[in-house]
This record gives sequence, structure tokens and C-alpha cells, in this order.
Amino acid sequence: MAVKPEGMPCWADAMFTDVEGAKTFYADVLGWTFGEASSEFGNYTQAYADGKAVAAVVPPMPGGEEQSQWCLYFASPDAAATAARIRDNGGEVLMGPMQVGDFGTMCLARDPGGVAFGVWQSGTHEGFEAPMEQPGAYCWAEVFTREPETADAFFPAVFPFTAQQMDDDGIDFRIFNLSGNPVLGRMKMTDDFPPEVPAYINVYFSVADCDAAVAKATERGGVLRFGPMDSPFGRFAALSDPQGASFSVIDTTTTEGEMPDLTDIA
Repeated sequence: MAVKPEGMPCWADAMFTDVEGAKTFYADVLGWTFGEASSEFGNYTQAYADGKAVAAVVPPMPGGEEQSQWCLYFASPDAAATAARIRDNGGEVLMGPMQVGDFGTMCLARDPGGVAFGVWQSGTHEGFEAPMEQPGAYCWAEVFTREPETADAFFPAVFPFTAQQMDDDGIDFRIFNLSGNPVLGRMKMTDDFPPEVPAYINVYFSVADCDAAVAKATERGGVLRFGPMDSPFGRFAALSDPQGASFSVIDTTTTEGEMPDLTDIA
């Protein structure tokens, strides 16, 4: 498998106080299976869709009982250099860069608006193995922020992104591209979001049937936040799992409407 280009979303993981509960929930909703917990690395446990690595779950570090949330990692050929750019552009490096055995080098960071994310310089672990359209696989992600101008300046300064703005007066949405291909969205958080909800990256996972996935999630203690809704990109819904981690599901085979007009940003 080829190393992912710089700035490409390449991995996702989440900390859960109840790891077994998280494994049961995502196995039911996304069809994941799980490998053996790695005690050497804090009981980090990989998830698989049809035998291909798609994500991981891990218990909190001692003293780290924060709200569960998904963390998206961006590929980097040099995590130390990326960390320096994060700091130079007003971001904060929270952890690392640190080597994780022979798997690779990671760091955790926040943009100036408080959006947490990871950086991954691959070693033997190159990231997502499943194609985006495969049920259970990572498919897409969006930065949700109350400070869109901050994110719009920060992410293309840290990663080699170009940007396009959606031509819609009712929504402030931007797409970041790598080599002309969309890899990340940026959505301005409106007053619909309670003030206590922090800025975050919302991760989408592919499903074969959006409505069925929502039904399974809510039956098993998840909360439906939005949708299901048809779009030109697929039928999708936003959820929170029983431990409060936000994520979305999308069926990219069920589309409706025309693709939005986009304006290139110089």
C-alpha cells in the first residue's frame, strides 16, 4: 500500500471509558470486528471492516477522563516539520511528535479555534486500508468551527491544501483539496449548536443503508442529531454514540440533487 500524500486524512481513533461498550456499538452499527488489544500501547485496539483496518479504539490515559470524541489524523512525511508549522501558524501541539514503536510517529494538535486533530508519519502502519466506499470504512470529514476564517487560514498553511467555497448564501462551507481532489470540508457552526459544544472534526463512515444504520445506532443507545437527509454526495445522518462521541454515516450510492457550485479561493 502506497504511503498517503501529505495532508490526506489517513487514520481515526477515539478514547472510550467503556471500550467494550464502544466495540459492541460500532460492531452493530458499522459491522466492525476488532483485533487484539495492544497492552504495550495502552490497549490500543484496531477495528476492521471486511478484514481491512479502518479505525481504532483505546481507553483513556490515566487521568484523562475527557469526553469521548473521534480524532482524525493527517498524513505527514515529517511530523516534526508539521508540528513546527502548526506552532508557527498559531496552533498548539498537545502531544508529541512521538514515535509509536515501528508503526510511525504521531502528534496531537489544535488549530487556533480549538479544533483537535492528529498528525501521522507512517512507518509500518500506513493508515486506512479499506476504500472509502466500503461499508464500515472512513469516508469523509468536516471541520466544524465557530471561527471559519481561522480554520481557512490555518489548515492550508500547515498542509498543501487548495480551497473552494460553496456558493450558497445560506451556508458557510468550504472544501479543502489535494491535487484537485476534495479531502476535507469546513463548516461554520451556527447558533443551532449549543455554546457548550466545542469545535471539532466530524468523521463520516460509509454504510450500505443509512436508515438501517441510524435505526441500529438509536436502538443501541446512540442519539440522532441530524437526518437522515439526501444530498448530492449521498444519504447521511449525524449521530452521537452512547459515550457522546459524534460521528456521521453516509450511503454514497444513494444521491439526490445537483452538485453545488464552488468558487476557487486564491
